[in-house]
Amino acid sequence: MSVLSDSLSRAADSLLDQKLDQYLAKLRRGIEKESLRVTPDGTLAATPHPHALGSSLTHSSITTDYSESLLEFVTGIHEDIPALLQELHDIHHFTYQHIGNEKLWVNSMPCIVESEERIPIAQYGISNIARMKEVYREGLHHRYGSLMQTIAGIHYNFSLPEEFWNELARQDDLKTVQNYKSSRYFGLIRNYHRLSWATIYLFGASPAVCQTFLSDREHSLTPLHRHTFYGPKATSLRLSNLGYSNEAQNDICINYNNVESFVRSLRHAIQTSYPPYEKIGIKANGHYRQLNSNLLQIENEFYAAIRPKRVAKSGQSPSRALSLGGVEYVEIRNIDLNPFVPTGIDADCIRFYDLLLLACLLLDSPDMDDAEFQVCWKNQQEMVMNGRNPSANVMLADGERNSHDQMHELLDALSPLAELLDALDNSINYKLSLQSQRLKIDDPDLTPSGQIADKVTNNEESFFEFAMNLAEETEQYFKNTQLDSKTSRKFKQLSEESHQAQKDIEASDSMNFDDFLTDYFNRQNAPLPTCGCYNSA
Repeated sequence: MSVLSDSLSRAADSLLDQKLDQYLAKLRRGIEKESLRVTPDGTLAATPHPHALGSSLTHSSITTDYSESLLEFVTGIHEDIPALLQELHDIHHFTYQHIGNEKLWVNSMPCIVESEERIPIAQYGISNIARMKEVYREGLHHRYGSLMQTIAGIHYNFSLPEEFWNELARQDDLKTVQNYKSSRYFGLIRNYHRLSWATIYLFGASPAVCQTFLSDREHSLTPLHRHTFYGPKATSLRLSNLGYSNEAQNDICINYNNVESFVRSLRHAIQTSYPPYEKIGIKANGHYRQLNSNLLQIENEFYAAIRPKRVAKSGQSPSRALSLGGVEYVEIRNIDLNPFVPTGIDADCIRFYDLLLLACLLLDSPDMDDAEFQVCWKNQQEMVMNGRNPSANVMLADGERNSHDQMHELLDALSPLAELLDALDNSINYKLSLQSQRLKIDDPDLTPSGQIADKVTNNEESFFEFAMNLAEETEQYFKNTQLDSKTSRKFKQLSEESHQAQKDIEASDSMNFDDFLTDYFNRQNAPLPTCGCYNSA
């Protein structure tokens, strides 16, 4: 038995001995899923956010990300996986009822984009907060280019129930849960960085792009027929230097060892001016080009594979929320859309992430310095560009190892956790999820990236033709059925309420935009509580 298997087997036994396994039936999950709106011919939609979908500023379930064309669907928190996926399905269904002849692009890498100037920045109304969101996106355009902002993905939010933490604290005779819980979540985050290279292989689904996406950018991709480029062994170009893992943020070193070090390093980035961004300028002819010239305009600009999160109060920055209340959940951000699934993610994927994240929580997790973080990043990039190569290696604590052998070892180690979770509802669902992943390891062509690569090479389809066919199939899947009247009425009401909420925000503004920004950044940069003070909030 490997060290990893032995550690997780003992951890599963400990959960049973302490009767903590019962709380794992209440794992809390949420999904945020992005999708581009496209025209019937597959080009980026230039139309405004549909009024029937509500206000993108205030709607709880349907909003936009960077672009007016990039929809973002947000579920509530669920303990039941079918209920989670049903809500995501319903949001898609309602959306398709209200986008006319447009459709949703089902791949992470975008459709035909004629030029960066044709990518409309999202609009949120006339309030100060709306204008701030738009200026922030204008800054992203000048810093990274708009093409990068048309890439779509899935964020998976995960947490354990409060009962789990309370019981664990009681058994360990801890007087406060908050510090302990945050410490364990940061341990999870460090271990996820150490192991997430495996998820890139298993679920990466962006090995090819349209030529228009490259737009004269330097790359090492292989040309195929009809304007298609791909990585012969690539898994997720979305996570490559062409996508969100870009060189522009290499000067940002975030420390994941605890809440204080994380917040300190993040705040350093939002308070440190960066010469290339100084050259952009904050204003030109009275028009804002970015919020500021710092390494990060705001905290959310940092593109991380996983983030510690807490729901912030109105006017509260993410770092202040973490400092005051500790970690509430983690957000996984490196999941590609699965174009073969109508909603972009399925139960098998969710169950695997449940197992992996539980393992990351339960395993020992020593502090991580920048050198180790760079090794983790290199492992991820190896899987991004070369993951489907059976000879691909990753660097682990005990040396370089074959990635496919290590994935098999990881799945073996996760088996006791699968048995534990399956026992909670007398099923074999988690075991079946592991079996599905084993088949992918043994046959790279079964991975989503392998299936896509097969379509664009052996079937002589361009990436655009392949993606367009799946987008049309998905459109028909949703449009050929009716959304039940109760759910439809619920979403219509949410849309109406969101429009009114936007009007209320606009009516309540009491200062000009310049003063609003000054006040916002004064509050964001205000000193944080010293060590231990955040327990009181």
